[in-house]
Amino acid sequence: MEDLHGLATRRGFLSELQELETKIKVMSVAAQGMVEQALRGLADNDQALFEPVINADDEVDFHYLDIERRVVDLFALQTPVATDLRLLTALLHINHSLERVADMAVNLAKVGILAYGLPRSEPVLTMILEMGGIALRMIGASMDAFALRDLDLALTLPEMDEPVDRLNRGMITAVLPLASDQRMLEWGMRMHVISRQIERMGDQAVDIAEQVAFLITGEFREFTDASHPEPQP
Repeated sequence: MEDLHGLATRRGFLSELQELETKIKVMSVAAQGMVEQALRGLADNDQALFEPVINADDEVDFHYLDIERRVVDLFALQTPVATDLRLLTALLHINHSLERVADMAVNLAKVGILAYGLPRSEPVLTMILEMGGIALRMIGASMDAFALRDLDLALTLPEMDEPVDRLNRGMITAVLPLASDQRMLEWGMRMHVISRQIERMGDQAVDIAEQVAFLITGEFREFTDASHPEPQP
């Protein structure tokens, strides 16, 4: 009877882990959708696209809190083996990273609302959208690496992050020539804020990939300094 009880307990534990992974994937899709819509609002200069991004944050926060509670419960009520502990730890960290990505999408939308109606610079906007596209691909790649337990894919994230960091460093140089037009400069400075937010999204994707590597190998290490802000030249 004890063996049967233990087997049932183990099956219930593994089922809960699978449900948590599914919930993490749902949260990832929601966060990425928020980023994509905020970027579309910037590209199309469409203020109506920003408000749904801000409203969608409640759903992501609900998933975040539910996942965190359920992971903590599993730590407290079960006796996870080493591989289970790695997965639970990775889930906590990935959950936090995705919640931060959603918060940054909200920041993009809020700044987009403030920038609406101001004259725009197409070269600066092109840089912003390029950065955003790369950051979205990074988040998708890091989550694919998690779903597939693909170490090689996880290890590509720092290289993917390099153009995001480069574009972010170049943003102030692109914005300064707008100083001759006060309203355009105001728009440009708001784009500089957005650039920093997108750069941090890339950092979060790198952090997720680091958790994937930890989950697969059992050893945690930072890939490179790509997951931290670089000094300005």
